[in-house]
Parts: sequence; structure tokens; C-alpha cells
Amino acid sequence: MIFSNLLINWYLQNKRSLPWRNTKNPYKIWLSEIILQQTKVAQGLPYYELFVLKFPTVFDLANASEEDVLKCWQGLGYYSRARNLHFTAKYIVEELKGVFPNNYQELLKLKGVGEYTAAAIASFSYNEDVAVVDGNVFRVLSRFFAIDLDISESKTKKEFQKLAQSLLPIKEAANFNQAIMEFGAMQCVPKNPNCTVCIFNPNCGALQNKTVDQLPVKLKKVKVTKRYLNYLILVDVNNNFVIQKRTNKGIWLNLYEFPLIEGLEETKIENTIMEIENFTFKNNKPHKITLLNDGFIKHKLSHQDLHIRFFKLDFNKTIEEAKPLSEIIKFPFPIVIYNFIEANFL
Repeated sequence: MIFSNLLINWYLQNKRSLPWRNTKNPYKIWLSEIILQQTKVAQGLPYYELFVLKFPTVFDLANASEEDVLKCWQGLGYYSRARNLHFTAKYIVEELKGVFPNNYQELLKLKGVGEYTAAAIASFSYNEDVAVVDGNVFRVLSRFFAIDLDISESKTKKEFQKLAQSLLPIKEAANFNQAIMEFGAMQCVPKNPNCTVCIFNPNCGALQNKTVDQLPVKLKKVKVTKRYLNYLILVDVNNNFVIQKRTNKGIWLNLYEFPLIEGLEETKIENTIMEIENFTFKNNKPHKITLLNDGFIKHKLSHQDLHIRFFKLDFNKTIEEAKPLSEIIKFPFPIVIYNFIEANFL
């Protein structure tokens, strides 16, 4: 248990002051864990504070509209997290009378809650003796124990789970889990960690083997798809705008956008403009077409590289579906679109 004691002592001396560490409330811990999935603390903290302010209890979140939840989530990415958050809040209120499950196995049954999140809530809220394994834990354990197994394989994840569980001090789950994740976030960082001041310096296998920069091993490559999005900003004679809701499964489900012409290959700007010239809306054609950005705006997602152009289409008639700008900015948009609206029209 030398490893565990050293780690917990380091944590108690070096931990960051974060609001979700000052509570045992499973609702707030669940919120923080969902927000921090695929998200760094610095980015996630303002969103956590906004959600706690706007939805102080699970009942408030359950009673909110999905659009309101997505608007609060705007810019955080991986929007399925927000949809699952809202779904689960309603489930807890309607089926569990607002009471969170109080153990790991029952927490796993909640939508959007996987093994890591269930372990985090169970240990932080109820101090249940279950170890968390996330990216930080993989990194710390693979380096200290010099484990060169591929963490993208499910069998390797099981091995790390067993190892983490074996290191977990009884009745110290909350501190140990917080400690190993904090250590990975602050000391045993992915690139160029300062091993000279590390508490594990004398015993770190990766440091002794000079493989710190090679661990953990992750061999599986993510296939990245390129998509070319040409957004058509339809503006009527009253300076009102047309937006639409994304209903196809995939990126940005239930967020809003402008009418779209999409392709998987880059096309010459002249050809795109020709296609737009043939565009009609409710049997009306634009009298003016303007390209608003030179070159593509590039926006990276986990599995996709988006190349985006915005075209303004002016109509000399009233469009019934069009809404004033002051109204449309209340809707949840993908952040790349919202940022363009803010920079060019607000």
C-alpha cells in the first residue's frame, strides 16, 4: 500500500479546490462527471457552475426543455452527453422519485453512465470501494508499473481495472480515486511530465526504462471523415433569418443550423455557387448571393474534420418561417455556427 499512501498524501497537499469536491450530493457529482467526460476541468468548470445555477436539483433539470439544456451545453461538444443527462434526470424523477441509486451496480443502469462514471459517483458520494479507471489512471498505472499493453483493447481495460481495484485502500475510495486522477492531470501529464519532482521517481518503471513518452500504449487509430458543409444564411426583406433543426442521427442532433448543402469532397467555389443559384425556398429564389468567408472554416470533431463555408442569400420578399436575429440566438447551435453568427451579425 506504499503506492496508495504516497498518492493520497500527495493529493491532500496538492489538490485543486473544485466545487464538486466539496459535496457528497450525487446529483452534483453526476453533473460534474458527465460534463468532464472528454473535457478538461478549465473548460468544464463554467458549464458546471451554469448548470448548478440554472438547474440546482435533479427536479429542475428534469422539468427543463431539451432545447434549454442543449443551449446551456452549447460549445461543450459531444452533445449526446447533454441529451442523456436530460433523459436520465427525467428517469430519476419519474421512476425513482428523485432519489439517485446509491451503489455502483444500480448507477450502471442509468443512461449515459458507464463503468467509470458509476465508479466515480459511487465512490465520491457513498465511498463505495470501487476503483475508477479513466485516461489519467491508465497513464499513471501504465508508467509506474511499466505496462505496455494496448489500452484500446477491452481485455487490457479489464486488467487495469483489476490493478486499480487491488491498489484501492478499504474505506478510502473517494480520496484514492480523486488522488490518482488528480495526479494524472497535474503531475503525470501526457507530454513532458516533470519526473524529477515526482513522488514516484525512485520506483517508476517507465522512468527506469526510459519509456515515459511511450506509455500508455494505444494502437487503435480513429478513422477521420472529411465533410464539406455549405451553410446558406437566408435573409428576407425584413432582415429575418431561416434556421432548421437537425433531426438526422449523427453530429449535432436536435441542435439548430442554417439550410445546408453538404458533400464529402471539396468542390470549386464556382460550382458551389452554381448549385446555390439553383436553390429555391418556398418557390422563391434569392436575388443576391454572397460568400461570407474566404476559404474554409475548419472545425475538428473526434471522428470528423468539418470544412465550412457560409453564404448569405438575400431575398426581396417576406419569408414566413424567418425569425429575427434576437430570437434565433436563443436556440442551441453548434458552437462553430454560433460563433460565426456572433462575429458577423451581432
